[in-house]
Amino acid sequence: MTETTSVIELMNNEIMTYEEARAYFDAMKGLGSVPGLDSIRRLLHALGDPQQDLSVIHIAGTNGKGSTAAYIASVLKAGGYRVGRFHSPAVFHELETIRIGEKNISKSDFTKGMEEIRKACVTITGCNYAHPTVFEAETALALWYFRKENCDPVILEVGMGGRLDATNVIEKPLVSVLTSISMDHMAFLGDTLAQIAAEKAGVIKKSCPVVSTLQQEDAMQVITDTCMARSAALYLADPALATSVKRNLTKQKFVYKGMKLETMLLGNYEIENAVTALLTIDVLKTLGYPVSDARMQKGIRDAVWPGRFEVIGRKPLFILDGAHNPDAAAKLLETLNFHFTNKKIITIIGMLKDKECEKVAEILSGASSHVVTVTPPHNPRALPAYELALLVRPHQSMVTAADSIQEAVELSYLMAGKDDVILACGSLSYLKEAKGWAQAHDRFGSDTHGRSRED
Repeated sequence: MTETTSVIELMNNEIMTYEEARAYFDAMKGLGSVPGLDSIRRLLHALGDPQQDLSVIHIAGTNGKGSTAAYIASVLKAGGYRVGRFHSPAVFHELETIRIGEKNISKSDFTKGMEEIRKACVTITGCNYAHPTVFEAETALALWYFRKENCDPVILEVGMGGRLDATNVIEKPLVSVLTSISMDHMAFLGDTLAQIAAEKAGVIKKSCPVVSTLQQEDAMQVITDTCMARSAALYLADPALATSVKRNLTKQKFVYKGMKLETMLLGNYEIENAVTALLTIDVLKTLGYPVSDARMQKGIRDAVWPGRFEVIGRKPLFILDGAHNPDAAAKLLETLNFHFTNKKIITIIGMLKDKECEKVAEILSGASSHVVTVTPPHNPRALPAYELALLVRPHQSMVTAADSIQEAVELSYLMAGKDDVILACGSLSYLKEAKGWAQAHDRFGSDTHGRSRED
């Protein structure tokens, strides 16, 4: 049975259980990724065009989208708004991609929504159009749910690129946000930074404001030119807007436009993301979404984004970070060098084969005393641990290919002393399992407080 056939057969269930809805959703993953907006427009039209009733903050970029969205959502929630938020893929919980505030969509609402998606897909395929992809269905489900729940505003995170991403069906966002742009998904987006930036800049709409972090020169030029061509006001979130920065392994403190703030997100790069979010809030204030300084402080402090320099264990420290491209790896290395200059680091790395695996391996291996490679499970794009180990070896001779995530975690604990560091990084697709094994380990320690060199 082909994946397409299984999707069509699952469409016959008029009333679904959650398990049936989940099976239908999962079967759509076999349809792959098809860039373009025609299919999502047909699907949303069949659902009554819910996107037309929503006020949307649209976020694109290579790295930092999730953290920036988490900050914006947390600040708006603290300000009293009913905030819908969509991001993909799921990492730690299958329902986490669609949420209101910090609450995931319920199984009941997921099931009801998938019943509506199924009905729409029956109509679409009956007109000889292709069945929508899983990301198109997930995007449509989010928009359907946010309208049903009267969310205002809604935060949509681009899946890949921007111009042809299903989320770009939004015609007039409140504000378009561009986080750090670098090389990734080259097979789809282009092999130069300018080409990739042009795809990301596709979320810029005529006369709609744009907030962008300070980009590399080629990307910045593309964004500036696109804003001028579309009469879109550009607000530059220069990381230098954050001053008096102090960091430790519990929180980071900084000052933004005279306001003292602190964040529990610990990567050095999170300050840049916080500035982008804060400037976005400043723009939203001018559009009828006021938030007091006290609520902004609370929102930044309460923001949570798992799997991004997340400390999940101490003695030894166990850190998760989803750095899976060279730019993210370089930013992770900067944070590691800041906190752990004289620490032994055992690094677990798992990668997908369509990423720049050798470059990521080279960047992270230099900071590692030993590298343990893993094969991300249940993913046909996974690079086998042995092949990844061969890429690591020219940069770090102490490398071991593990047979499983469990073996990698247990081996790392065996090698690490209580004052050392274990880092699990690379593909997000294996971090849930790594976190589970780490937290189950009998050496998972009590919370302690790291101290910054600046304290």
